[in-house]
Amino acid sequence: MTAIRIGADIGGTFTDVVIETPERRHSTKVLTDYTAPEAAIIRGIEAVLAEAGITAPTIETVIHGTTLATNALIERRGAKTALLTTEGFRDVIEMRTESRFEQYDLNLALPEPLLPRQCRFTVPERLDRDGKVLIPLDESALDAVATRMAKAGFTSIAVGFLHSYANPAHERRARDILARHLPHAMISISSEVSPQMREYERFNTTIANAYVQPQMDSYLGRLESGLAAIGCTAPVYLVHSGGGIVDLDTARRFPVRLVESGPAGGAVFAADLARAHGVERVLSFDMGGTTAKICLIRKGRPQTARVFEVARSYRFKKGSGMPISIPVIDMVEIGAGGGSLAHIDALDRIAVGPESAGSEPGPAAYGRGGEKPAVTDADLVLGRLDPQNFAGGKMALDVNAARQALETHLEMDADTAALGVSEMVDETMSNAARVHAVENGEDLSDYTMIAFGGAAPLHAARLCQKLGIARLLVPQGAGVGSAIGFLKAPYAYESTRTRLIPLENFDAPAARALIEETRAEAAAFVEASAPGAPVTTDIRLFMRYRGQGWEIPVPLDAATAANPDAATLTDLFETAYAQLFGRTVAGGRIEIASWSAAVSTIPPAPGEVPETTPSDARAPATRPLFDPATETRVEAALLARADLAPGATHPGPALVTEDETTTVVPPAARLSVLGDGTLAIDFGDRT
Repeated sequence: MTAIRIGADIGGTFTDVVIETPERRHSTKVLTDYTAPEAAIIRGIEAVLAEAGITAPTIETVIHGTTLATNALIERRGAKTALLTTEGFRDVIEMRTESRFEQYDLNLALPEPLLPRQCRFTVPERLDRDGKVLIPLDESALDAVATRMAKAGFTSIAVGFLHSYANPAHERRARDILARHLPHAMISISSEVSPQMREYERFNTTIANAYVQPQMDSYLGRLESGLAAIGCTAPVYLVHSGGGIVDLDTARRFPVRLVESGPAGGAVFAADLARAHGVERVLSFDMGGTTAKICLIRKGRPQTARVFEVARSYRFKKGSGMPISIPVIDMVEIGAGGGSLAHIDALDRIAVGPESAGSEPGPAAYGRGGEKPAVTDADLVLGRLDPQNFAGGKMALDVNAARQALETHLEMDADTAALGVSEMVDETMSNAARVHAVENGEDLSDYTMIAFGGAAPLHAARLCQKLGIARLLVPQGAGVGSAIGFLKAPYAYESTRTRLIPLENFDAPAARALIEETRAEAAAFVEASAPGAPVTTDIRLFMRYRGQGWEIPVPLDAATAANPDAATLTDLFETAYAQLFGRTVAGGRIEIASWSAAVSTIPPAPGEVPETTPSDARAPATRPLFDPATETRVEAALLARADLAPGATHPGPALVTEDETTTVVPPAARLSVLGDGTLAIDFGDRT
């Protein structure tokens, strides 16, 4: 019998809940409750249990992803946190990297550090880059600092010493001393949270972990209690930013790893569909109520990174945010969702986001007190949404309120304003996709887009037209894609550490020991969640020419990981370097900077997609739909997704409706239903 599992994703506007039973999948969307996020999950679970006709005690697993850690960092609503660092390095997180993310802005304002200066403390100690002790830890000075921290009432402490990634002894001893003085405080040490070089990123990551840890610990406790109150005693697992699942204890120790959990689930969902359909190059497009996420997926695997930014403060420009140094699925996140607010900027142009109406009060059309126009209001006026059947008929939308908000705040007629809002948000997202592709040396013209999230199917076709993408796939359950992705995610963990080893005097035994150390650490986390499960292991080295400021990933096969040698590693590095930059550096000395091991349970193979026989779908009705490509209203066929059998086809324009979203099929496209129920939209003229 198939296990009964729940996937729950808290977003900025909606909380999505999916239940997987042996017979079928049930899902629902409920508005996110900011004051008690766990309450929305409980309501959603109760709704899908009632729909499925089963009881809470039969649930075997709950898999959860949340934006709470991200929101706490963005909104500065974390715990009262202190930083303890090496004497002389108190201001590292304020000095940043001294780079200007907007070169020609004379009024550039750097983001404020997460902790003000009075919350940052130092103690005499010093290690060199190899971990040798230059100055012993001054324990008497640390006692005095800990006493000051206790009197100030800090509830969470981040410890980050220089070069602790090479030798964690000082940080571990400091944790013991701090625990004596502050027995109720939570303590995060950088040698466990992010044991990698570059102190700014490492310190910032550790501070972020400490900052959100008390809040996440309290929330997870309330969630467990809420589930128990409805009779669900199943174990709860969390999706981390790398797209894997970890147990509650790991989530409580390293909550910073949950920062991108919801978007990561969406990338897992898209990657699973790509494997099922044999599509090698995919642009994953996830648009919800607050943000849109774009990710490149190649050969069924999302692209990953070691550092990403939270809370970009300067037009979402790279370098203007808070760097978090953890393994993460690499994606571009834009402040563009259904709830993103539109306004007139200083140059009298329509601008959209990054501010969002969220779920409270929501877009003007929700009738919950929102007065400013949002993207959802524009979609409603353009005919993309049915005001009487939004969210499966659970919520009516007010067209007049949407029109009034657009006219009042954008100072033009509602139709023109709605088109402007839609085109601006679509251009912002397509431009972000272009830049992301160029940065990764990719041409999107041979990619397939997979769209999911409550708002993505409304906008995906227009993005394809702008990007020159020939095919769009909208999977079953697209409106709750991230929550479904949670149910497909493997138990996985990636361990990283920094040790500088030059290839010119390569130490093979030390390299083998480092590989085994990282592999064993990652395997231990996976074993805690899935005891005895078969696993796969991916070993990567991050290498560079000596003197370069950044490294490139070099994957190792099993034989090389077991017996690494300098000649093989040189060949692998030069091949990867030439593929990325088009050439190698003659005479350059190569070194390994960081070591990574990712251990994962083996996900089930995607099911085969059945063949279909084409047949014409019949549309019982039509609705006026504004087509931005021609700037005219056209009569779009109304198609209920539940009534479309595999093989059904229909020319655009059309609107395919379902409870969680609506898929727009433009006039210059054709819809077909694939064997697994996925909607495929193929474009002819894509101008």
